[in-house]
Amino acid sequence: MKHSRKARKVERLKKTKEPIVQENEPKLVEEKIVTARNEQKNFFLRIYDEQYRKLLFIPILLLLFAIIAIGMNIVQTGDFVNKGVSLKGGIIFTVPTEISITSEEITSILHNQLPNSDVSVRLISEFGVQKGFIIEAADITESELLLTLETRIPNLRDFYSAETIGSSLGDSFFKQTLFAIFVAFIFMGLVVFYYFRSLVPSAAVILAALSDIIITLAIVDFFGMKLSTAGIAAFLMLIGYSVDTDILLSTRVLKNKEGTVLSRILSAMKTGLTMTATTLVAITVALLVTQSEVIRQIMVILLVGLLVDLVNTWIQNVAIIRIYLDKKGVK
Repeated sequence: MKHSRKARKVERLKKTKEPIVQENEPKLVEEKIVTARNEQKNFFLRIYDEQYRKLLFIPILLLLFAIIAIGMNIVQTGDFVNKGVSLKGGIIFTVPTEISITSEEITSILHNQLPNSDVSVRLISEFGVQKGFIIEAADITESELLLTLETRIPNLRDFYSAETIGSSLGDSFFKQTLFAIFVAFIFMGLVVFYYFRSLVPSAAVILAALSDIIITLAIVDFFGMKLSTAGIAAFLMLIGYSVDTDILLSTRVLKNKEGTVLSRILSAMKTGLTMTATTLVAITVALLVTQSEVIRQIMVILLVGLLVDLVNTWIQNVAIIRIYLDKKGVK
């Protein structure tokens, strides 16, 4: 009797405890997931915090490969960048027509008839409706273009327009632009040095901006993009974006004395990544919406440059600043 009474008591206890375990089970699973995520997050954060000297090899290798790629482009083409007609001279041939013809078809016709010419074709569209096309051609005359295209587009002479850009004008503009970028880097370096009063952080900012330009240029060359005057403007804009994030990082880490060096870096990173993310979203929307090749080239260069800047700012510049602070004994 006593035994059966004790057995019933144990069974009642089991029944009362069972729902509690079942209720707590989802919470336990959720806690395990959160713990796993935190451990994973702490793992990457620990690598970022402790292995910054080794991580510095990533941007160094990227820069090295970019310099090699640009060198190969110089060997193959004689120049470090693939210039468009607006930079090296040629003919800009505009044909407003609603005749259904693709850019690939026009390019094929021109390459078959004029194999030695350097030609690029882009369509003119409005709300998805084709309104014509533009041909940028070098090493070819206006009359040769007319004779070649008249076989496909009748009465072409009645509505086309052509603009000839001399090679000396494009070359002069390109040289002046390079000189302007060089002067911009000098004055930028002087301003940064005046603000931080230290050579290493100032050099890190300039190196990051220069790395952004070189790596982005190598990627543009790799994909065969022909740089126009609009592309030059995009590179000038990229310098501004690059310096902005680097100044943010250097100011937060060197001027702010609260917390550890890592906490200041993470604070700067949170702000910097938010800035870059909003810009990338705006650029992506512009790429999806625009029908203009000029705007498209600007947006593509900025998109590539900002992605490259993430590496150069938050790995390269961070590592240089931390090595600099280590030597000064700042933790």
